[in-house]
Amino acid sequence: MKPQITMATGQKLMRAIRVFEFGGPEVLKLQSDVVVPAPQSHQVLIKVHACGVNPVETYIRSGTYSRKPALPYTPGSDVAGIIESVGDGVSAFKKGDRVFCFSTVSGGYAEFALSADNTTYPLPETLDFRQGAALGIPYFTACRALFHSARARAGESVLVHGASGGVGLATCQIARAHGLKVLGTAGSEEGKKLVLQNGAHEVFNHKEANYIDKIKTSAGDKGVDVIIEMLANKNLSNDLKLLSCGGRVIVVGCRGSIEINPRDTMAKETSIIGVSLFSSTKEEFQQFAGILQAGIEKGWVKPVIGSEYPLEKAAQAHEDIIHSSGKMGKMILLL
Repeated sequence: MKPQITMATGQKLMRAIRVFEFGGPEVLKLQSDVVVPAPQSHQVLIKVHACGVNPVETYIRSGTYSRKPALPYTPGSDVAGIIESVGDGVSAFKKGDRVFCFSTVSGGYAEFALSADNTTYPLPETLDFRQGAALGIPYFTACRALFHSARARAGESVLVHGASGGVGLATCQIARAHGLKVLGTAGSEEGKKLVLQNGAHEVFNHKEANYIDKIKTSAGDKGVDVIIEMLANKNLSNDLKLLSCGGRVIVVGCRGSIEINPRDTMAKETSIIGVSLFSSTKEEFQQFAGILQAGIEKGWVKPVIGSEYPLEKAAQAHEDIIHSSGKMGKMILLL
């Protein structure tokens, strides 16, 4: 769909989701008269074909997250599409290039999005736009959790606690490719199958009453070296009992508080470490991008797409990403 042009000013208009106040999913408003932004120096304008939906976008929208954007704003970080135009100083991209990015400047829930040229990457023909939109935050977060926060090494074991969502599957793929023993959990038989297909050596159903005992049996006396935790407010206390000496729990997702006994960290000198993707330096982002580009070339980076929604159903997507248990794959808005 070509952008509309206003008669009065000649500016191009587009459809975009706008948030005018913090609150529930209902504050996501579809507008069809949003001005298409113009790329500034070292920026590109992307014609968006698909945009990833991430849990963090629901926290930001609700106003409870540490980072609060100035209102009104358009949510969304991960987009894939085609370069529409480039700003001054951009040499790596030209109009017509297929790209993905993990940090839009103007927001991704829109027909066009601005991105800095250094957070934009070529999208190989081997991946479609939906997969391109599933690369950004999930895969970069998985890289940061495994290599920066956990300092995971080949030969170690990793438990991906909540492995069937976007970040979980990315973590399984990356960990397996880097020589770790990968254990995962999922909430359904279908989810377990998906996790096994994407790099896990063993998978457990976290809805079963005794699944923690099964993980303990699998891990043996040593315990698990690294746990990548997607729901710390539910699992952290159990996680501490599963760790090896010097083991570490990496908190990727948390939706509330939990009581733990700090004594559980003492005998084995274990750690609890949080992950914040956007604390990464430019050099770290380049490192993560290098890992992903190698994985795309070798074929082990394979984003799994879950639910798909049109732009006008963004509010439903926000509802579902928080409330539907047993999430499978990456949630996507299609434009």
